[in-house]
Amino acid sequence: MDVLMPQLGETVSEGTIADWHKQPGDSVEKGDLLLDVETDKVATEITAPVSGTLAAIKVAQGETVDVGTVLAVIAADGEAVEEPAEAPPAVEEAAPAETAPVSKTTQGLPSRKNREKLSPAVRRLLKEHDLDVSLINGTGREGRVTRKDVVAFIESGAASSPKRAPAPSAPASGSGSPEMGTRLPFNRVRRVTAAHMVKSKATSPHVLQTIDVDFHAVDVARLARKHLWKSEKGYSLTYLPFVARAVCEAIQQYPRVNASVEDDALLIHANINLSIAIDLGHEGLVAAVLRNAAGLSVPQLAEGFNDLVTRARTNKLTPDDLQGGTYTLSNPGPFGTLFTAPIINQPQVGILSMDAIKKRPHVISIDGSDAIAIRPVGILAHSFDHRAVDGAYSAAYLQRMKEILETTDWTRGW
Repeated sequence: MDVLMPQLGETVSEGTIADWHKQPGDSVEKGDLLLDVETDKVATEITAPVSGTLAAIKVAQGETVDVGTVLAVIAADGEAVEEPAEAPPAVEEAAPAETAPVSKTTQGLPSRKNREKLSPAVRRLLKEHDLDVSLINGTGREGRVTRKDVVAFIESGAASSPKRAPAPSAPASGSGSPEMGTRLPFNRVRRVTAAHMVKSKATSPHVLQTIDVDFHAVDVARLARKHLWKSEKGYSLTYLPFVARAVCEAIQQYPRVNASVEDDALLIHANINLSIAIDLGHEGLVAAVLRNAAGLSVPQLAEGFNDLVTRARTNKLTPDDLQGGTYTLSNPGPFGTLFTAPIINQPQVGILSMDAIKKRPHVISIDGSDAIAIRPVGILAHSFDHRAVDGAYSAAYLQRMKEILETTDWTRGW
C-alpha cells in the first residue's frame, strides 16, 4: 500500500520530510508513527495506514514534495515482500552555517561518518537550541542522530547545560534563562514571527485607538461561576471569552474590521474566524484560529480557546488551525500590562489587545448622580489598517464593544 503525502491544510500544497521513524524492512502496526512532515508553520506526524512491512521509502529526509506524492510503500500482512529497498540518503543542506558540529570519534559514540548523516530537521533543531551533536546518543540506523533523539535530549533537561563555558564577565541568570552576554539564535517560530511582523508594518499603515471598559457586569457572572467552572473544566474562566463574545457582536454592526485588503478593494468576510495569539513559553507565539466564532456562546468560546492553547503548547496544532483567521485577539493582560499597541496579523485589518483588568476608582452614575466606586477596569487597544477603515469607524466599533461588555446581563443567556 502506498503512503501518500497528505493534505496538510486548506492552502498548503507541499511538505518537507523532517524525519523517518521507520526504515525499510521494519515491521509496522497500523497507527505506528512512520515519519514527521514539516510546513513553515507546524510539524505533523504521519502514521501507518495498515499493518505490515515497510517495503520502501521513496522520499528522503529533507526533501520537499507535493501533496499526493508517494512517500513509502507498506506490504500488508501476508503480501509477498521483495528485498526492501534501501532508504534514499537524506538531502543535505548546502550552507556550511547549517552544518551541525561534529565530534571526534570517542568510545561509546557513533563514528564521525554517521554523525554527519543528519537530516535538515535535525540540523535545524541543533542550531535552534545551540546543541553539540556529540552529546546526543543516536538511535537511528548506524547510530545516526534523529529528530526524536534531539527532542528527547532537550526534554531530559540535559540541553539546559551550556554548550561552552561562560565568559568570566557573564554570570548565569535564573534557571532556564539564557546567560547574560550570550548570542541567542532565533528558533523557527521566532524567525517566522519576525518576518511576518516586519511585513505587516511595511504593508499596513497602523493606527492605535484605546478605550477603557468597566468589567463589573462581566464579573457578576464570571465570579459567580468561577469555582464551579474550575472544578468541572480544570481551567479558569477568564475575561477573554466575554471580550470575544462582545467582539463578535460588535462586528455585526461594524463588519469592515473583519476584512482583508485585496489590491484596491476591501474583502469583508462572511464568517468571523478569531485568531488568538498564544505565547509558547516566551520562545515565540502562534495565532491559532477559532472558526465561526459568531455562533458560539461564552462557554463555547472559553472551551474553544482553551483547546487551542493546550494543543499549541503541546505541539499538536494542525496546519488548518493556523489558517483562515479574519480578526485577532491578543491577551497580554495576565502579565499586568496597561495597554499594548499590537501589530496587525496580515492579511487582516484589525487586532484587539486585551490588557490587565484591575480594580480602580471609577466614576459611575446612580439615579442620575455621579459617584465613585471601585470597579474592575481594563483598557482595550485596537490597531487597525488605515487603508481599510478610518478613525471614526474604529472608534464607533470600540464604543459598541464597550457598551456590550458594560450593559449586557451576562448572568442570562451567556
